[in-house]
Amino acid sequence: MKQKQADQAGENILYRYCIPEWRTVVDTGRELRSVKKGQPVFSEKDIVQGVFFIDTGKVKIHQRWGDEKELIIRFAKNGDMLGYRGLGKEKVYPVSATALEDTTLVYLDIRLFEATLQVNPRLTYALMDFYANELEATERRVRNMAHMEVKGRVAEAITMLKRDFGVNEQGFIDIKLTRQDMASYVGTTYETISRMISELEAEKLIRTSGKNIAVLNEKQLEQLL
Repeated sequence: MKQKQADQAGENILYRYCIPEWRTVVDTGRELRSVKKGQPVFSEKDIVQGVFFIDTGKVKIHQRWGDEKELIIRFAKNGDMLGYRGLGKEKVYPVSATALEDTTLVYLDIRLFEATLQVNPRLTYALMDFYANELEATERRVRNMAHMEVKGRVAEAITMLKRDFGVNEQGFIDIKLTRQDMASYVGTTYETISRMISELEAEKLIRTSGKNIAVLNEKQLEQLL
């Protein structure tokens, strides 16, 4: 199992842009961690000790929103980096990360990660590009929450999930989400997300089976944006 994890770790952004001579340093200093479904990778306000790269599994990145609500900022999959939002001056995680399924991760403590950036300029540039894209996506979602109707936001979320995670052999988007997680991602209530999904299904734009969603008419779905 450990060997399989180590092989798959080469697919993430860390290994893709790391110079060959430095990979041995990373292999020696990294930790392979396993997190069960529903368990936290890290929690909001935790002190930053390092960063994570997903080997296998899926994770939601979320933040408290009011006293009892949460807002899901994004979903992460194999190869994605977690924990970079805590690399600012305060060195605390401003968000939480929770496993949506059993997940394995490559962990680098902060000293090794900072040394890796200094030695690997291509990695530093790639991460800057990654951060910029994440910031742009977050700003767009915040703007849409203020100006786009809920049905359009649901359609946008479904098309983005299909783009980011692809589909499985049954044609469903390759990530299973509860209605509550969908509501937290779109920025609405459980009742509203359930009603919007039912409407989209009645209009033959999507089909559902439990937590699974399949897109039937992507062109018409995008017209709702």
